Amino acid sequence: MKTNKKQFNRSTLVFCLGMFAVFLLSLTLRFWELERFNTLVFDEVYYAKFANNYLTKTPFFNAHPPLSQYIIAIGIWIGTHLPFGKTAVNSMAGSLLSPWDYRWLNALTGSFIPLVVGALAYQLVRRHSYAFLAAFFAACDGLFLVESRYALNNIYLVLFGILGQLFILKAVEAEGKKRWRWLVLAGIGFGASAAIKWNGLWFLFGTYLILICAWAVRFIQGNRGNEEQSREVDSPLIPAESPVQKLTKLNFIELCLSLAIIPILVYSISWIPHLYFNPTPNFWQMQTEILTYHQRIKSGPDVHPYCSTWYSWPLMLRPIVYFYKTASSNAQPDPVLPPLPEGATQAIFDVHAMGNPLLWWLSTLALLLVIGVLVHRILVWLQTRSEASVDTIEQQRPILFPPTAEMWLGLYLIVNWTANLLPWVKVTRCIFLYHYMGCSVFAALALAWWVDRWLHSPQTRLRGMGVTIIFLILGAFIFWMPMYLGLPLSQMEWKIRMWLPSWV
Repeated sequence: MKTNKKQFNRSTLVFCLGMFAVFLLSLTLRFWELERFNTLVFDEVYYAKFANNYLTKTPFFNAHPPLSQYIIAIGIWIGTHLPFGKTAVNSMAGSLLSPWDYRWLNALTGSFIPLVVGALAYQLVRRHSYAFLAAFFAACDGLFLVESRYALNNIYLVLFGILGQLFILKAVEAEGKKRWRWLVLAGIGFGASAAIKWNGLWFLFGTYLILICAWAVRFIQGNRGNEEQSREVDSPLIPAESPVQKLTKLNFIELCLSLAIIPILVYSISWIPHLYFNPTPNFWQMQTEILTYHQRIKSGPDVHPYCSTWYSWPLMLRPIVYFYKTASSNAQPDPVLPPLPEGATQAIFDVHAMGNPLLWWLSTLALLLVIGVLVHRILVWLQTRSEASVDTIEQQRPILFPPTAEMWLGLYLIVNWTANLLPWVKVTRCIFLYHYMGCSVFAALALAWWVDRWLHSPQTRLRGMGVTIIFLILGAFIFWMPMYLGLPLSQMEWKIRMWLPSWV
């Protein structure tokens, strides 16, 4: 008993150290030369300006809910009072600010995303190795790194959405006051995600869908009272319940509170500061104005050169250039750019908003494999359910793979990936790769699941495959790092990183 406890403590310590190392990696990369480009990069021309407008009480119209601009405004206010981060300043946001001022809070927030993804993974299957891999893959994603280094809003949308789902899963494992606390936090997370952008609702939509699936399975299973007795038998057919499966334990009042009332309240309350500074249009008029604004936007290269289609996102066919400039030693120094490397006569400074290509492509493949396994197991399950009782199944046709908890994990990942992707099918306005960020989390969780299984396989070939995938993802992250951080590249170095013509 003492030996098992020591092993558990050692495993937990190693896990915590590993997660801390992932956090330090994320933190370092996000804060490294945060003032690198002394200008407004991509949509910083909106969000940094809008955030500063709240501080200067300047009226303006915003085509998105205001929560992310409040957060950036808080960062600006704190940043202007800090004694560091003032090596460069500009007035492009409406006041004399350092890029550090309007970027540092995003960088700090983005550093926690791998930890939150890891926490969600652990909550789903209670396995340290799976949680670590999920966090590590999230830390190796280039799009999240780029989005975290500038005053943009997508990291807040994903962070709050994941927290909402994490808290609702923790609620089903708690009782009494603890359950209510988790339910309230879940509602706040879902409401805050929608208060960043309306597509933050996709996380709530995914929760509705997985809840419906959980109830549908429970309905198909019927009364499990007699089955509970069979839990005393060591049966692979009836393993411990998944936290996803336990969602059916939430009663109507708890569901209404966490999935409807609190999100609506949080979203509504988030508008109060904006309406205080911009009393017209009013709350309801603003919702109409936002909808009308987005309906007016067309799509195609005439609207924006980096518009992309929703079905191209899983393969990352059209990333976005957030910043691109060339510098020459013969030209006048550009105040926006850092100095050229010593001995260089020309350099390209390029910030590409793109994921880690190998991570994204392998994650898409992993998700397809999960769909295949899940469909197969559901067909087998339905067939055996229709042919025999539980006792007969245990004797004649035991279901050994995958365990129920992992089958629920597969269902959870597929449903949430679909919920974050399919709503874009009907969207007619110009859409971008960063709209896939929520989906990419669930796809990466699917890849982490496969790699974790392979690493624990008795087959040397599968263990080797798992290790190879980890190093491929890490190697790709390092290879494309200059395009995430905007490091100077020669023409040849830039070209060898443009694997597809559509990336240019």
